Amino acid sequence: MINAVGKTQRILLLGGTSQIATAIAAEFLAAGPAEVILAAREDSPHIDGAKEEIEKAGGTVEVIAFDATDFDSHRETIDLAFAAGDIDVAVVAFGVLGDNEQLWQDQKKAVAAAQTNYTAGVSVGVLLAEKFRAQGHGSIVAISSVAGVKVRRSNFVYGSTKAGFDGFYLQLGEALRGSGAHVVVVRPGQVRTRMTAGLDEAPLTVDRTEVAAAVKDAVLNHKPVVWCHPAFQLVMAVLQHIPQPILRKLPI
Repeated sequence: MINAVGKTQRILLLGGTSQIATAIAAEFLAAGPAEVILAAREDSPHIDGAKEEIEKAGGTVEVIAFDATDFDSHRETIDLAFAAGDIDVAVVAFGVLGDNEQLWQDQKKAVAAAQTNYTAGVSVGVLLAEKFRAQGHGSIVAISSVAGVKVRRSNFVYGSTKAGFDGFYLQLGEALRGSGAHVVVVRPGQVRTRMTAGLDEAPLTVDRTEVAAAVKDAVLNHKPVVWCHPAFQLVMAVLQHIPQPILRKLPI
């Protein structure tokens, strides 16, 4: 069970090669060693790098197979992750960005993005909730996006999948209220990772270590939502009230 300074015993990373997920694990490992379970595609070229980062931070690593869009395999994956004991923190960190102009004009690619970013998130969320409710403690950390708070023309396929993901996990936290389990919905803007490599840097871009520090604080203080950069909370509140005819003229 996680203690007051963030010392954990077991951490699960779904999408275990995500650089945000490994940074979160490293942030918790700063409080002391723990077992970290990397659930990732068996053919991922980033597994060795993720293992090295976590081991350097003081963790021991177990790698298990996880395919986000193989929904029938999710229960087996989650059961395996919990087989050796309780999980203190589970991070749901998989997803695809894609090219919006391509996605909205390609039915197969749009459906694939929706299945990865939303349907798979719901699938593992239901299974994680079952486990966390049974053990009576722990935190589910769901990596959402500010793109899902206000869906915009520039990335509406991705944004719409994150809107569904965000809403599901926000209310999953409400459903688990009183069980001892806790959900944190993380709403970053652009983060400096492989996913955004090559993109022009947007305003309020943050490092993954900043996201990790905010997540640890949210877990320890039982916050339901964390914004990265914090200024996005105000920015999105303003955007929600801008009429569409004006919004379409803005460079966002």
